Amino acid sequence: MHLTWFDANSWLFELGQQRVLVDPWLIGPLVFGNLPWFFIGKRPKQHAIPDNIDLILLSQGLPDHAHPPTLAQFDRSIPVVASASAAKVVKKLGYTQVTTLVPEQTHVFADRLEIRALPGALLGPQQRENGYLLKQLDSNTTLYYEPHGFYPSSLHRYAPVDVAINPIITLQLPLLGPIIQGNQKALDLAQLLQPKTWLPTASGGTVIYEGLLAKALQMVGTIPEFRAGLIQKQLQTQVIEPIPGERVVLQM
Repeated sequence: MHLTWFDANSWLFELGQQRVLVDPWLIGPLVFGNLPWFFIGKRPKQHAIPDNIDLILLSQGLPDHAHPPTLAQFDRSIPVVASASAAKVVKKLGYTQVTTLVPEQTHVFADRLEIRALPGALLGPQQRENGYLLKQLDSNTTLYYEPHGFYPSSLHRYAPVDVAINPIITLQLPLLGPIIQGNQKALDLAQLLQPKTWLPTASGGTVIYEGLLAKALQMVGTIPEFRAGLIQKQLQTQVIEPIPGERVVLQM
């Protein structure tokens, strides 16, 4: 298994023979609602667009997960598996092979990779986004991905997993609470899933965030604190801090 992080929530999973691009934001700025004064993310250095992509996997329809300028760079015939809101984004861009999954639905891709959607972040009263459990069918290797740290209590049914990609650091707004859950929630998830390896997502890296929302966000927790918490819970999970753009090789 090979994993490459491109900052924020963007990943390339190489699982067996499949190259899966996850929640890609690779070019241009990240802006919510065309309001750069409210929130904008900038990359000091653009990442190269990965080639030979077999599948695009989208957990949410917001632009930090389904970034239209990035998605516009790819062949529209590449298969996409997506949450309901993300499926609308790629269909509007002209993608022709779109599979929409709601929580607890599964999709088998190329007879080699099972993708199970699980409940993820709740972004509105009727908008539950996706986390994913991916399984290589030839080896039964499993990877759990959820970029906001929101997971269902039923997740224990799929434990243990080989790899978890989830936030470690909490990002929260005063009075409103966390929009990304790490910190203690990450430790609870580690105890629930007992992954062999954990890679943090959503924070760190080289992206520069500006605007009113970025200034209001508060960070809680650190990676050293997370590692210490794992030791206290007597968990053997290895924490790997990925470097943006560098390929991580995992021996399963």
